[in-house]
Amino acid sequence: MNTPNNGRVVVTGAFGYTGRYLARRLLAAGKRVRTLTGHPNRPNEFGERIEVAPLDFSDPAALVQSLRGADCLFNTYWVRFDYGSSTFDRAMANTRMLFAAAKDAGVRKVVHISIANPSLDSALPYFRGKAELEQALRQSGLHYAILRPTVVFGAEGILINNIAWFLRRFPVFAIPGDGEYRLQPVFVEDVAELAVRASQQCADTVRDAVGPEIFSFSELVRLIARHVGRRARLIHLPPAAALATTGVLGLFVHDRILTREEIDGLMAGLLVSSRAPTGHTRFSDWLSANAKALGLSYASEIGRHYVRA
Repeated sequence: MNTPNNGRVVVTGAFGYTGRYLARRLLAAGKRVRTLTGHPNRPNEFGERIEVAPLDFSDPAALVQSLRGADCLFNTYWVRFDYGSSTFDRAMANTRMLFAAAKDAGVRKVVHISIANPSLDSALPYFRGKAELEQALRQSGLHYAILRPTVVFGAEGILINNIAWFLRRFPVFAIPGDGEYRLQPVFVEDVAELAVRASQQCADTVRDAVGPEIFSFSELVRLIARHVGRRARLIHLPPAAALATTGVLGLFVHDRILTREEIDGLMAGLLVSSRAPTGHTRFSDWLSANAKALGLSYASEIGRHYVRA
């Protein structure tokens, strides 16, 4: 039941972040890769090595055709926050449509990138939405592998880069609350490796994608500050005040730096796994090797994911 060496696979968002690493691994493994993308004019490092088709949810029939002949669909599609017509509700409906199209097209398996600690009972739409989509995939009749990453870090990552960017430019750094809540970052290459490996397994699986190190948020910020050579003063603000501060700063960088839901999820310990690490790359090692390039420019979530190139 393993994917054939010359089998076709489909990756949503191969010109984006996690999808790019998936596509690289799949090509290296000899797969024929097609990407579904809503940003066809983004830089394409793969050239003619991958096929490109639109991720067009307004045309379900075309979506089925774009998936036909694929053995496996690797789905990274989601939204981080509501922005214009890109909302959690729309993303939920679109993802359900994608699962239905995969089934109609005869796709054997879906590898779905979810989030750590999703819950149908969560008060946070991000985590509740991810749980509902996991349930929809389980009930779809498709074979599946569900990966639940925490904070994904890598050269193109937004959160870690922007922490470094602020540390490089401001003498103080605002920490929501006491900063003792924990997170367990996972390397994007490790997520891609886990996803490709999961696609080759016969059984349906649900697995956390988490790295080997756990930090409090304050520890993480101090570690980044030390590696980028800054001695910013950490100040602790009530969550509402921290959110207001990032809201003002967001006006200058034309971005939504942080959402209340992200603060609540972080402070609730939802970015840590209770299970053994599945990724092997240590964040502290990666940071030591990449600190010189980290935070030199701001990485805009809106510019990257919500504005079409």
